[in-house]
Amino acid sequence: MTARRERGLRSLPWRALVLLAVVALVASCESTVPTGSGPPPPRAQPTEELLPVDHWRALFDAEARAVTADGERLSRSSDSFDFYTLAYSIDEQASMFEATGDFGYARQGLRYVTNMIASARPSSSLPTSSFQDGFAGWVSADNDDDETPLYESYAWRYVTRLLRLLQPVLAEAPADLREPYEEVLAFTETHILDKWFARGADAHIYRSRTHMAAHWALIALDLAHLTDDPDRRARCLDIVRTIDDDLHEQFRPHPEDPTAYWWSDVWSDATRPGQDVSHGNGVVAYIVEARDLDAGWSEEDVARLSRTLTEFLLATPGRYPRYVDGSGESNGWLADGWVKLGRYDPAVQTQLQSYPVQNSQYYAAMAVNAALLAGRTG
Repeated sequence: MTARRERGLRSLPWRALVLLAVVALVASCESTVPTGSGPPPPRAQPTEELLPVDHWRALFDAEARAVTADGERLSRSSDSFDFYTLAYSIDEQASMFEATGDFGYARQGLRYVTNMIASARPSSSLPTSSFQDGFAGWVSADNDDDETPLYESYAWRYVTRLLRLLQPVLAEAPADLREPYEEVLAFTETHILDKWFARGADAHIYRSRTHMAAHWALIALDLAHLTDDPDRRARCLDIVRTIDDDLHEQFRPHPEDPTAYWWSDVWSDATRPGQDVSHGNGVVAYIVEARDLDAGWSEEDVARLSRTLTEFLLATPGRYPRYVDGSGESNGWLADGWVKLGRYDPAVQTQLQSYPVQNSQYYAAMAVNAALLAGRTG
C-alpha cells in the first residue's frame, strides 16, 4: 500500500484525556479466549454482575452538559484539527443513540456535524490550501494551514456511523432529523469521499499506517450501505476490500500467545513492538463495526482481539502498556476502540467495568456493549 505520510500526525490523541474520569474500583477477572486453531483454553466466566444500560447512561448524562458544551465549541471551528477531538463527541452521541434509541442523542450528534459543514469553504477560496479545487473543506494551523485528510477522516468515520444507525429508523424519527440527515449524507458523499478520492486515493485514502487506513475503511463501509449511487457504492466496496486485504495480511499470532492478535502499524512490517495501543483504537473501532455488519471480519477475529485486550492490555491492574505486544507504558486510553470489544463476551465486559480509565466516550461504548449483550442473552 502506497501513501504519503501524514504531516502533523500526533503520536498520541492527548486531547481525549481532557474528559478522563477515574473510577476508583480495580478488580482482575478471568479473560475471554477466542476460537482458533488448536484447542483453546477454557472460556472464562464473568466474576461480577453485568451492569445495565441505565448504569452507563446515568454516568454519561451526568457529564452531558460539559461534554456537549465542548463539542459545540469544537464543531463551530474552522480549523479541521478541532474535528480530530470532536470525533469522540460524535461517536459517543451515536453510541448513546444505539444503546437507548433516544433520538435526542442522534439530534445532538447531527448538530455537531451540521455546524462543521456550515464552516466549510470551497478549496479555491482558501488561500493557503494546496488543492485549490471546487470541493469544500477546511484548513488547519496544525498542518501548515493546509487541508488535512487525517483530521477529516478521523471525525467522519463516526459521522457515517451515526448516519448508518439512523437510516433504518429515519421514517419514524422526529421530522427535524430528516433534513439534516440528508444534508450530512450529501456533503459526506461529495466533500469527504469523492473529494479525497479525486485528489489521489493512494496518497489520501490508502494511508501509510494501519489506523489511518482503517478510518477510511469505516467511512467507505458505511457509505456503501447509505448511498443510492451505484458507482459510488462500488467504489466504497473496492476501498473496503483493498484495506481489508491489507489488514488481514498484517494481523499475526501474538508472539507471546498464538490465540491473540499482534500487528504493526507499518504495512508489511513484522518487528516488535508493533502497533501502539492508542492508535490501535482506530483499527479495532473499524473491525468491531465491520463485524457487526458481517462484513469481512469473523467471530474468531474479534475473539483474538479480545484476547489481546485482556491478556496484554488489561493483565496488570494499574499498568497501561504502550504497545499491543504488552510492552512500554502509556495512559490507558481505550475509549475509542478497544472498549467496544466488550459487546461480544460478558467476561470481557465485566473486566472493562472495573477499568480505571473511563470517560464519556467510554461510558457510551459500554452502554452499547450492555445493550447488545442483554439482547443476545435476554
